[in-house]
Amino acid sequence: MGDQQQTINALREALTRIEERDPDAPVPDFLDVSKPAGEFPEDASPESAPSAAEGSSSEALAAGGSAPGLTPGSENLGGESSRTEVPDLSADRVDSEPLSTEDQDDAEEVAGDLEALSPEQQYEKARTVVLRKLTGSPKTRQQLATALTEKEFSSEVITRVLDRMEEVHLINDAEFSRTWVRGRHEIKNLGKSALRRELREKGVSEPDTEQALEQLSDEDELAAARELVERKLRDKPVPAGSGPEERAERDKITRRLVSMLARRGHAPGTAFQIVREVLDERASA
Repeated sequence: MGDQQQTINALREALTRIEERDPDAPVPDFLDVSKPAGEFPEDASPESAPSAAEGSSSEALAAGGSAPGLTPGSENLGGESSRTEVPDLSADRVDSEPLSTEDQDDAEEVAGDLEALSPEQQYEKARTVVLRKLTGSPKTRQQLATALTEKEFSSEVITRVLDRMEEVHLINDAEFSRTWVRGRHEIKNLGKSALRRELREKGVSEPDTEQALEQLSDEDELAAARELVERKLRDKPVPAGSGPEERAERDKITRRLVSMLARRGHAPGTAFQIVREVLDERASA
């Protein structure tokens, strides 16, 4: 009884300080400071006091103050250490973490049995999925067909939707491949071999792929390969001597650069030629 009375007195002091800052803060009847210490309301017993005290503590925190039992490291009414973790739900925090496109897809799409839908409803549902996928970036027909298959649409619905998207030019594999080749070559300095592999993985047909690759001339590939090599050698010394150690070091650099160019889709012969030319230029500079 003595411990409970001390707790109540401490809560009264905290609530008194809160009232001084916010007179409208709610105060439980049994903690009303106008009543003498030690009195409980008729419908309250000492056993029920802790739960009421916990409620008043929550109200105190909502009013902007602090209350015993809810501060880090203090003792709660049960005699155990308590630490309150308040999640940061401010608008700035929430706005800074938007859902990804895939998360929005999962959240917005209504899960259900497609077999329970009419063919027209299935068509509309599949059409919505495709339009949402195309909102982020262009896609090939094969990419969209794979996405619809994973959502268990029938082949008939998939074909109908994608055919319609091609009719209105929302799907155009030829244009997609041309844009892909230009962008990946200019940004990543990729050669034709790597670009051909990427388009094949996206389901672009061989005629569309080869037509897109015709945009790149041999001079374009040589320039891209040279830029990659020069970028790798930037601020790196190249041995210029003719001794065995210098030759071994140049051979090691050559192997690494040729391997790097091969991974970027440049032919081994072209890669070796460019690497040797750049190394000779750097060694004689």
